[in-house]
Amino acid sequence: MGAALLSLIGFFVATYLYLFKLGKIAGLACGTGGCERVQASPWATFLGLPVAAYGVAGYLACLVCALIALQQPADRRHWSDALLLAGAATGVAFTAWLTFAEAFLIHAWCRWCLGSAAIIALLCLCALLGWRSLRRTP
Repeated sequence: MGAALLSLIGFFVATYLYLFKLGKIAGLACGTGGCERVQASPWATFLGLPVAAYGVAGYLACLVCALIALQQPADRRHWSDALLLAGAATGVAFTAWLTFAEAFLIHAWCRWCLGSAAIIALLCLCALLGWRSLRRTP
C-alpha cells in the first residue's frame, strides 16, 4: 500500500513539473525561484524529452506494479515486486544524478525535484522491504 501511495504522489509531482515544462502552467509554486532555473537548464531534458516525462512514466509504471502486487497472493508476487524494486532503484539512480546536477552544475535547488527525490527514495525502501519479506516466505 505504501509503495502504491508513494507512486501516486510522485506521479502527481512529476505531472505538475511536466505540465510546466510543456507551458501549460505559467509558473511553479516554489518560493525561491530555483525551480524555474532548474527547469530551464540543459539538464532538464534527457534524450530529447523533459526529465519530468521520465518521472511521469516511471512513477506510473511503479504504481501499476504496486497495484498488481496488491492483488496477488504472496506466492505469486515475486515478479511484480522485483519489477517495482528495479524501477524504484533506477529512479533513485537517475534522481541522484539530477540532484548532483542541481548542486554542482546548475547551482540551484528545485523544491519539487527534492520532494520527488525523497518520494522515490522512500518508494525504493518500500519496494526493498516488500521484496525482502517475500524472499523470507517459504
